[in-house]
Amino acid sequence: MLNAKLATQSHPNHNTLVKLSDNVTFGARELVIIGGPCAVENRRQMELVAQQLQHAPVQALRGGVFKPRTSPYSFQGLGVEGLEILSEVRSRYNLPVITEVMTIDQIESLAPHGDMLQVGSRNMQNFDLLKALGQIDKPVLLKRGLAATLEEFVMAAEYILSHGNSQVVLCERGIRSFDNFTRNVLDLGAVVALKQLTHLPVIVDPSHAVGKRELVAPLAKAAVACGADGLMIECHPEPEKSVSDARQALSLDDMVDLVESLRPVAVAVGRQIAEPLNLPQLAIAS
Repeated sequence: MLNAKLATQSHPNHNTLVKLSDNVTFGARELVIIGGPCAVENRRQMELVAQQLQHAPVQALRGGVFKPRTSPYSFQGLGVEGLEILSEVRSRYNLPVITEVMTIDQIESLAPHGDMLQVGSRNMQNFDLLKALGQIDKPVLLKRGLAATLEEFVMAAEYILSHGNSQVVLCERGIRSFDNFTRNVLDLGAVVALKQLTHLPVIVDPSHAVGKRELVAPLAKAAVACGADGLMIECHPEPEKSVSDARQALSLDDMVDLVESLRPVAVAVGRQIAEPLNLPQLAIAS
């Protein structure tokens, strides 16, 4: 099926570990839970998110500063100001940061501020961008395209790997179908298949798949049950006021509850969720 020389699994025990930080590794027994808003809106928002989620614990923060939007009139992100906020929060709360890169010329400005660069679904086959990301010494989170086959998805990862970067994590985030009750259709069969086809870690983004917050938790549990190495879930201090994807964002309390509810599912499939951290509360800057 696949003409991928580097991305395919050579034997059943061939699994790559991708290190995000000293304490966070994709593909290990402990699942990686990533949380945060779709877009960085201001410093207080990100501080509230980081302070509450570190106790969950969520091991990494997500937050976009350059936003690919369907409408040119929608919020496009804070840009450089957003990068400064991410850096401050990362340092203050010791949480690695994942943020999206849209163009080659953004790599240089994003790299010092993000621990992992995300390639969004719209850019899955932006081959020049993939080649450029293959030449950096930083993990890459590659999201599946809106209508991409598994072969196309794996071959996109091959572009990054073939240019020298072995630190690639795949993310299933739903594909388009004829139905519109959910935002997309979460393909959990793809998660199982990718775990057999490739040696790369595979995580799931149920938020973008369903687009409705009340559907996120059951699908997150299903993703863990079928073998995902982690989850990326949108959450916000005030979900209804989010400038981007408000309908799918969980509240911070709901996010904490979701992480806790994943524990028995993880144990049932031989995985584990990190234990809650007993950290002192830091004063949040206004």
